[in-house]
Amino acid sequence: MPVTVRSFAKINLGLCIGPARPDGFHELRTVYQTIGLNDLITVRVAKGAGIEIRSADPRVPTDSGNTCYRAVERAMEALGARGRVTIEIEKRLPVQGGLGGASANAVAALLALEKVLRKRLSQAERLRIAAEVGSDLPCFLVGGTALGVGRGEVVFPLEDLPTMPCVIATPVIGVSTPRAFADWDELMARAERASERSTGGDARTYASSGKLTVVTPSDRIKRFGHVLSAWLSDASGASARGGSRAESLLLDLVRTGIENDFERVVFPQYPELRDIKGVLERAGALYASLSGSGSALYGLFRTRDAAKRAVAKLKEAGVPAQVTSTLTRAQYWKKTFN
Repeated sequence: MPVTVRSFAKINLGLCIGPARPDGFHELRTVYQTIGLNDLITVRVAKGAGIEIRSADPRVPTDSGNTCYRAVERAMEALGARGRVTIEIEKRLPVQGGLGGASANAVAALLALEKVLRKRLSQAERLRIAAEVGSDLPCFLVGGTALGVGRGEVVFPLEDLPTMPCVIATPVIGVSTPRAFADWDELMARAERASERSTGGDARTYASSGKLTVVTPSDRIKRFGHVLSAWLSDASGASARGGSRAESLLLDLVRTGIENDFERVVFPQYPELRDIKGVLERAGALYASLSGSGSALYGLFRTRDAAKRAVAKLKEAGVPAQVTSTLTRAQYWKKTFN
C-alpha cells in the first residue's frame, strides 16, 4: 500500500558562515526551526527495480539528481530491500526558497519508504544517509528547534521554542545557494584586500555596516558559538526557575544579535528582499530574517492576528505570503504521519 507523509519546511534562526573547508564546503553555525508549511510525499513499492519520481511541478527534477532519489537509493541498499519505488511529490513549498523543501522531501521519502517496507533503519543510519545526500537533510530527522554545525549536517536538538505564529513571504525570485556562497567569498576577499591596503598587514576582515572589523572567519564561528552557549545557559536557568516561556526564549535569542550572514550578499543584489524584511519588522515581527540563502523571508509574531495583518500588507505590495506557525519537536513528528 502507498504511504503519504507530510514534508515540513524549516527556517534558519541566524546563520553564521565560517571559513571554507578542504572539502569545498563552508563551516556553518545555525539554529534550525521547523514550521507548519509542507509538501506531500507518497511512496509506493512494487515488483521490479529502479526509482521513479513523479511531480506535476516542472521545476522538480525527476532523475537521479533529485534528493528523494538519492536518499531512497541509499536506504534501499541499507535495508537490503528490492522493488520498484515510485515517489510522488505534491509541491507546495517554493523551489530555491531557503525553506529546505528538497531536503525535507528526501527525508519524508525515506520515512515513507520505511513504512511501506515495514523495515526501519537505525537513527544513526538515517543520519548517515541524510548527511551524504545534503547538508540540510539531518535537521529533518530531528525536528523542532535544533543546532546545526559543521556544514549544517551535524545537528543537536535544542530546547524547543514555543509554538509561535509565523509569516512566510515567498517572492518569485530564485536565489542560487552556490552563487550566494561565491558572493560571500568575494565579499570576504574584498574586505581582506581593503584591510591589507589600509594596515599594510595581512589581517582578515569582514564588512559590517560599511565598517571594517579585524576578525577571521574562524573567530566569527567561535563568537557565534559563544553567543549560542550563553543563550542556552540562560534558557536552562530560566526553565529551572519556572515561569512563562511564551516569548522569552526567542526574545533572548534576538537580543544576542543573531543574524543571517547571507543577507549581506543577497540583499544588495535583490533589494526587494530587504524591503520585504522591512515590511515584516514594521508590522511588529519579534524577529524577521531571510531563511537560508533565500528568497523566502519570515517573521515571528506574538499573535496570529498580528501575523494576518502583516500578510495583508505584503499582499498589498504584491508579495505572496501566508501565515503558519513554528512546530515543536513533538508536533513535527505527530503531524508528519497524520
